[in-house]
Amino acid sequence: MDDIERLSEKTFPNGDIYSGDFKELLPNGKGKYTWSDGTIYEGDWEEGKMTGKGQIIWSKGAKYEGDFSGGYLHGFGTFTIPEGSFYSGTWRMNVQYGIGRKQYSNFDTYEGSWKEGVHDGCGRYCWCGGNTYIGHWKAGKMSGRGVMKWVNGDLFDGLWLNGFRHGSGIYRFADGGYYIGTWSRGLKDGNGTFYPAGSKHPTLNKWSRSLGYDDGKNFLSHNLSLNSEEGSAPTQSVKRSLSEKISIGGILKKTGQKSHDSSLLDKNQNLCDPARDFTCHESSGMSSHTSDEGQHEVHDNNTLIYEREYLQDILIKERVRKYAELTCKTKQRKTFNVKKAIRSSCLDIFKGNRSYYLKLNLQLGIRYTVGKITPVPMREVRYSDFGDRARIRMYFPRKGSQFTPPHYSIDFHWKDYCPMVFRNLREMFKLDAAEYMMSMCGDDGLRELASPGKSGSIFYLSHDDRFVIKTLKKTELKVLLKMLPKYYEHVKEHENTLITKFFGLHRITLRGGRKVRFVVMGNMFCTELRVHRRYDLKGSTVGRITNKDKIDQTTTLKDLDLSYEFHMDKFLRESLLEQIRRDCEFLESQQIIDYSLLLGVHLRAPEQKTLLETGDDAISQGELTIPPTRPILVNHEPNILSKTPGPHSRGNVLRAYSLGDKEVDLLVPGTGRFRVQLGVYMPAQAHRKPHHSEADSEYERFEDYDAVLFMGIIDILQEYNVKKKLEHAYKSLRYNPLEISVVEPKLYAKRFNNFLKTVFPDLP
Repeated sequence: MDDIERLSEKTFPNGDIYSGDFKELLPNGKGKYTWSDGTIYEGDWEEGKMTGKGQIIWSKGAKYEGDFSGGYLHGFGTFTIPEGSFYSGTWRMNVQYGIGRKQYSNFDTYEGSWKEGVHDGCGRYCWCGGNTYIGHWKAGKMSGRGVMKWVNGDLFDGLWLNGFRHGSGIYRFADGGYYIGTWSRGLKDGNGTFYPAGSKHPTLNKWSRSLGYDDGKNFLSHNLSLNSEEGSAPTQSVKRSLSEKISIGGILKKTGQKSHDSSLLDKNQNLCDPARDFTCHESSGMSSHTSDEGQHEVHDNNTLIYEREYLQDILIKERVRKYAELTCKTKQRKTFNVKKAIRSSCLDIFKGNRSYYLKLNLQLGIRYTVGKITPVPMREVRYSDFGDRARIRMYFPRKGSQFTPPHYSIDFHWKDYCPMVFRNLREMFKLDAAEYMMSMCGDDGLRELASPGKSGSIFYLSHDDRFVIKTLKKTELKVLLKMLPKYYEHVKEHENTLITKFFGLHRITLRGGRKVRFVVMGNMFCTELRVHRRYDLKGSTVGRITNKDKIDQTTTLKDLDLSYEFHMDKFLRESLLEQIRRDCEFLESQQIIDYSLLLGVHLRAPEQKTLLETGDDAISQGELTIPPTRPILVNHEPNILSKTPGPHSRGNVLRAYSLGDKEVDLLVPGTGRFRVQLGVYMPAQAHRKPHHSEADSEYERFEDYDAVLFMGIIDILQEYNVKKKLEHAYKSLRYNPLEISVVEPKLYAKRFNNFLKTVFPDLP
């Protein structure tokens, strides 16, 4: 303390004034600094910089009181401005970061997580008018799971994106009615069920499970990042992990403001469970109903329930059912799912936390493989790159090794097949190595999907929806390795190919010798548009229909479920069918059968076309009073295309007959402008055909829709052999004896092509 000198006051050449303690001519200790513009700081100093506790009052009246570090607002503090707004919470380098509460000058309030000065994470926002939102935020906007309660009593619990309802959700009306469905950009879009006021309806837990939530409780998914500091599997509570990340890794631990920290964290924990707020409202709102439930069971079961489908907030289809029928449908689906799971031997490997460990193993292995192969100079593939010795092998012990990092999964052996081939394929498909690794191995991890088929495979989706990972059988792995040289040549020669894009082939060996083989593929449905229909089309009638009571909005339908034909621009149709023919010739040459066209359909509401037609007079006068709302083809302009994350950059821009054989883009109002490629953003007119499965209680309001199509050829790893032919013949004899011979690759390809010509017929 002897080297600290106390001066009464020191004036600097620029007019600033400091009074307080010095150390070697620098402010150090307690002191007051007054700038020439009138701003005043009084508090702690360290080596000439504001560090510690202090208070600063700016010349215009704004005030901050709290922690400083290195001259910055850093730690816990309260910031107030004369207009009436204030923020009390944590800061990092002059920016709100962490947990805090802000009251705005219009008396709106926000309490929760902040990042870089904006709402980010869990938080509660209360508008001065009485509306309240509790849930997730991202970059200052409502994004993720959240609950909005309006002052009129309406309430929405579901998913949000950029401030709009977007995804699955539950809307409760003030009169007691409920709508469970999906939204896009704030509009009802897709399938849903409406329960009128006073009707019997499922509990919150059933709703939450149907929407993919965990029994209506915590909605934050576990961070499957390889950088995770949590050593245990996903048994740890989300609330605790959030508080640990903030308190251990954040600012407050450094500043010692534990009292402020703990109180804010306790409050913020409640913000991480918006379903709790919804549960309270449901319990209070339904108390009168449940008390009389036993007396009115018969009446409730006969209550009418409305299964609806919307396109951009316009009702296009409705099916009226009794509540008892809906309950029976749910029970049948549960029974079906249980039986399906029992048959799926692949799932038995990953009971409990094994699936969690598998996802971490995938990320560790892919990160290692991409990091090892990327520095190798780019070159053409050689014959040896397809051989048995073209493998990368590595052992990943839990505690780490000379070549691998420590991790919190289980010990496993990693094997990467033909790394140079798949590296070149990723380059060919214009995938940047760093972007690929971030998509597969980023902090948000992988999401497990329900298996859409009978194979029992496990499917994962990357956090940005760009890539699908599928487990393979040993026979499928052998087929892919066998056809890989010809596959490489085919996709190199035909950049518009519709055949599945493969980006990696790997194997994990677990303790006990259990092997899991999987392939990384492109997700053809990675798009900003909602895909309203998904079809798996083989051109067959044998078992190609879906039980209507087992259909929901995630179901992939089959051939006999298809009730539309799609009319396309003449040149687009010709290009599509020609490429399908070439792809089928390749698959025939490899003796592949049983492949499918996976077709995704985005539909647009027909009223949008009517709006355009009413504006003809305005257009003729050179003024467009009603903006176009239906998808339209426009001349290709590469510099103004919307940037999409999907793996769709490879391939020619298509030409359209309707625009004079010019390259075209697709303009989707309210969404963006996209390249039109084979299988990606292909516009069409969907014409509904009379369908044998339509029930008397169901009606569809319109016959024609604008549509945007996404498609690709999938399931190309089924090789023809005599055993399969006999199995198919046995099935065909039971269903349709005329189809016995179509199992042969040549006839399968012919039937497949002919069927697709009826799906995409020539314009009349």
